[in-house]
Amino acid sequence: MRFLIRKQLPAVLLCVSLAMHLYFLNPSIVYAAPAPWPECRSISAEGGILMDANSGAVLYGKNIHEPYFPASITKILTALIVIENCNLDDVVTFSHSAVYDVEEGSTNANMEEGDRMTVRDCLYAMMLKSANEVSNALAEHVATSIPAFSAMMNAKALSLGCTDSHFNNPSGLNDPDHYTSAYDMALIAQAAFQNETFARIASTLYYDLPPTKRNPEGLRIYPGHQMLKKNLSNFYPGVIGGKTGYTSLAGNTLVTCAQRGNLRLVTVVLNGHQTHYADTRTMLNFGFRNFRSLDISDLDTSYTSIENDMTIAGLPTTDLSVLHIQEGRKITLPINSEFADVTSSISYDISPGMPEGAIAQIKYDYDGRMVGFTHLIVNEQKEKEVELIAEVPTSLSQTEELESEENTDSPKVVSQSSSDQETTIDGHKGGISLHIPTSAWIVLAVLTALAIIAGGTTLLKLYVENRKSERVIRYRRRQQRLQDMGISSDEFDRLLQQRRRGRTLPSHTARRYSPSVKKRKRRR
Repeated sequence: MRFLIRKQLPAVLLCVSLAMHLYFLNPSIVYAAPAPWPECRSISAEGGILMDANSGAVLYGKNIHEPYFPASITKILTALIVIENCNLDDVVTFSHSAVYDVEEGSTNANMEEGDRMTVRDCLYAMMLKSANEVSNALAEHVATSIPAFSAMMNAKALSLGCTDSHFNNPSGLNDPDHYTSAYDMALIAQAAFQNETFARIASTLYYDLPPTKRNPEGLRIYPGHQMLKKNLSNFYPGVIGGKTGYTSLAGNTLVTCAQRGNLRLVTVVLNGHQTHYADTRTMLNFGFRNFRSLDISDLDTSYTSIENDMTIAGLPTTDLSVLHIQEGRKITLPINSEFADVTSSISYDISPGMPEGAIAQIKYDYDGRMVGFTHLIVNEQKEKEVELIAEVPTSLSQTEELESEENTDSPKVVSQSSSDQETTIDGHKGGISLHIPTSAWIVLAVLTALAIIAGGTTLLKLYVENRKSERVIRYRRRQQRLQDMGISSDEFDRLLQQRRRGRTLPSHTARRYSPSVKKRKRRR
């Protein structure tokens, strides 16, 4: 395939040259600007956001970085931390402080000091019933105390990219030092709904808690989120789950996750005024009607183009076949737009959250908005296969010797004369029957086998020679480019190894390979 592309390259370059020539001779040809970003009707709540849960793109926002009191949607972060740090079959024992250190009249599951339930049961009680004493018990089970668990909450939020938040308790009850923003809460919800256990709990329509001191027959609980319930007017098709919240300081808060097709959306409403369900419906309708989710690896080939066999957006590499775009990453675009309208940029900052083998991050913008990101990955297995090709010529010499021996010892084909034919069929005259001696059959079988072996050897030889020729061309091209850039082969190999190990380029080297920005445009 590479050989064919190399043969056709002059024709391609000629076409490009001709197209550029025609463009400059015809200034009337113009490029179409991307379609404007769709507009959403404003919501009534003080703060709100609509985010694509797959790409992280913000599709609509209102005061998305303003701090507000979250109330019980805090329990989404609490549940995520518990799931990540506990076995669901662990047993939680309710302490006196867990049961009684809550606001009087706040929501509870009627638990008593000394009650015992599994982590699984507690998670359902906290998420569906919004039980505050259960939140306290889970926090104490994970971190021994509420302050210690709050520290875990703030650390987790920071790791998810939250910068507008501070959490001071696991339940969300009124606290002047307990606040978040719509954007931060969307990041938390995005991470939570990517967890299968959390998504299963949040989407449950009812759950039976085991018997306890105050509930000797057990207790059946239901979710507070009305958009999950088909028998209610606020039901919304496609809703996976979410969490409600309310306090006197926070007002109505609501987090919702919904999916239609391959588009998964997250909404957050903060400081609502009894319009939190209407605001959520407005944002979800806007998202599903105006946007689509696409797989980046199916669309972007610019960073693994065979035309740039050594330099990829400023990052040198010996063979682009070891590079590939991270699979599974999504980009969100308006329905009436194309991938060609997107601007991409590459960054070499290596962060702990990047996938294994990542050497760069690629971000995509549309009309000034971030609509997705992915990573450029080094395929270590492919790299090993490329290195092993160098060993093939050694085995090729052995193959050539075998081929020479086979050609020397091969018997000659002897045609049978017509006089050897007999004129009998089933012992009667009048028909012609060919009788080939057994020895001739053996010779024919040997010749056929040798012909297959010789043909396979020839094909292998041609393949290896072609690959060897490609490697020589690549090596010469690489040496020339390294010479043009003023660095040695040893320095180049050292830089590439540093990239793969997640190190940062030295400052004097980083200036040589400045990130590039690629803009795709389409003709109107």
